[in-house]
Parts: sequence; structure tokens; C-alpha cells
Amino acid sequence: MRIRSRRGALAAAATVAALAAVVVVVPSTASARPAPAAVPAAAPAPVWAPRETAGVTPGVQTITQGGGSCTGNFVFRGDGGTLYLGQAAHCAGTGAETETDGCNSSTMPLGTPVTVRGAHGYTTTGRMVYSSWVTMQQRAETDPVVCGYNDFALVELPADTAATTNPTVPFFGGPTGVNTTGLPLGAQAFSYGNSPTRAGIAALTPKAGVSAGDVADGWQHQVYTVNPGIPGDSGSAFLDASGRALGLLSTLNLAPLPVSNGVTDLARSLAYANAHSGLGPVGLVDGTAPFTPTPPGVDPQEIAPPAGPPV
Repeated sequence: MRIRSRRGALAAAATVAALAAVVVVVPSTASARPAPAAVPAAAPAPVWAPRETAGVTPGVQTITQGGGSCTGNFVFRGDGGTLYLGQAAHCAGTGAETETDGCNSSTMPLGTPVTVRGAHGYTTTGRMVYSSWVTMQQRAETDPVVCGYNDFALVELPADTAATTNPTVPFFGGPTGVNTTGLPLGAQAFSYGNSPTRAGIAALTPKAGVSAGDVADGWQHQVYTVNPGIPGDSGSAFLDASGRALGLLSTLNLAPLPVSNGVTDLARSLAYANAHSGLGPVGLVDGTAPFTPTPPGVDPQEIAPPAGPPV
């Protein structure tokens, strides 16, 4: 069973508590991964705000009108210089947390306002201009794998946002391009949490995880972390061990791998967006700082890979 990680604080606490006693078992094999669709080259970057003072970065909080509170992933640019922030499509969902099929789940429409709350008290409002859920429903998508695992949206930011934006992933640096090869069983992944439901824990925190294999023909990566992504973390960016953009947090898995997260594959979801969004070519923006798996100032124990599950 999979649920979307977008819900209130009390429900989140109950979910995490219930999962704490679950024994984790990793599947011994992963689904075969076909050759990915072509991904556009990274867009040329303007002069970004310094990383230390930027108001908009990967990891900001996004609040979709009529939807939920989530976490932004990567920064993207269109051919004409339009700036976008990635988030999960289900962040605009209006149904139950168990609705994971984007082809028939209820959602807010394109044009819906999205409030972006960044660092240093910075706040701006963008609008959702692409949603895989909206697009799949408009196209009458019939592929059950795509319907179930394509969970990606783009929020167009105001034209003056570039001067206050930095595309670097918090703590780890990068991204350094897009991962197009998947995440082998046992490989490491790096992310962060920014859920307002983490009582007593700093809002934005780094974490590392271990792959439990790819599923759904490579559309999703199952990642096990000591502290799994919870409601509010939806959309968070995941990097592979080379700093490449792997995907975004989509689901909290209850089975077959409890206490794990389903990570939507960015290469596939971005290729789908470029093919069907009508926005023109949209590319990932690389970070201004190099990737490191051991960020300075972070306790190594805080980002140590989990001891389990066995792989």
C-alpha cells in the first residue's frame, strides 16, 4: 500500500508511530529499467543569489491553494528564461491520501496559486503551470504505470525571483545533471526533510538513504532512510551518490517495504512534461556549489546510511 505524504500534523505523527514497529523486508530483485526518454540539457543559468542569502532554493515550503503543504525540489528554466520550482503533483490533490493514481485522482487546476515560503522570511506566490495529474487526465493516459507513478508539477515563479534564487540543494550541493540510469539496489541517495510536522526537530534537515531497488519500469525508486519522509516532505529532492538529480519524494510506503519512501524518477517525469506540457523545453538548473556526501558543519551520524534493511 502507498499513501501520499500530504496530510496534517496529528495524522502524520500517528502514521510514523505506527510504522516504527514494522519489520522491514527488501525485495530481492528490482524491476527492469528500459532506456529513459531523452532529457533536455540544463538551462543556462543567470547570476544567482548567493547560496547563504537566497530566499528561494530547493527545500523551500510550498503551499498550494486548495491542496496541501509540501517541499520544493529542484529549480528549472525554460528556453525564454522562465523560472520554475518543481514540486509533487499530488501537492495539488484534493482527495484522500490513498489516492495515488494521477489519472483519476481529484486535483486543483492549472493556474492555481502556490505560496513559496523560503529562507530569511522570504515569501512569494507562483502558479502551477504544469501538473502530471492534470495533463494525464486531459490526455486520457491509459498506461497504468505512468498513471500510478508520474507525480511531478512545475510552479512558475515571478519574473523578478531569479535575483533571490539559488538552485543549489541544501547541505549537499549539486545537482550535477539528471540521473538517467536508475538507483541500483543498495546504492546511496541523499535528501532533506522540511515538514512543519517534525515537532522538536529543525525544519530543514539533511538525510541519507539506501536504495531498495527500482519499481514500475523505473518510474519509482524505493529508498529507505532512518527518518522517512513524512507529510509535508512531499516533493523533496533526492540526489544519487554522484550528485545527480534522481527524483522527488512521492509516497510513504506501507507495503511491501514499510518505512520507505517512493521517489518519482525525475528523468522520466521531466521528459513527460517536456513532451506534453506545452511550455516548450524545460531543463534542470545545476547547483552553483559542487556535490559532497559529507557536508561541512553536519554531524556525520546525522547523515549516516541506515543500518538496514539488508540488501
